Amino acid sequence: MNVEIRSNDLERRRDRLYIMAEILEVTLEGALKTQVMYKANLSFAQLQQYLSLLLDLKLLELTENNKKSLYKTTIKGMRFLESYKQIQELLEKTNEINGYNGNGSKNGNHSVFLVNRGSNVICKGAP
Repeated sequence: MNVEIRSNDLERRRDRLYIMAEILEVTLEGALKTQVMYKANLSFAQLQQYLSLLLDLKLLELTENNKKSLYKTTIKGMRFLESYKQIQELLEKTNEINGYNGNGSKNGNHSVFLVNRGSNVICKGAP
């Protein structure tokens, strides 16, 4: 499974969901912490926060292999990647239908927010 990097994704700041998907993509076959950090282009502090979040959400697991700690995407993490890809495709189709520009909006101010509600994570669009 590949999370496609779209040109407009590279032109703007990466959002939290994008970074989570990128980490899960890097760890599909298992990866060391430094490999994840470099391939996802994160600072050590950012990496620590995202790894902790992904482990807490059970999207990532930590395993030992030859006395090295490997991070590996779980089945739940793979489902997240697939859902993320589907949401990207839906947003692109909606943008095409509604005539939105490359930034995802007519005026460039459209955003999608990740809202934590207890153990649920909800994706909400800006008004």
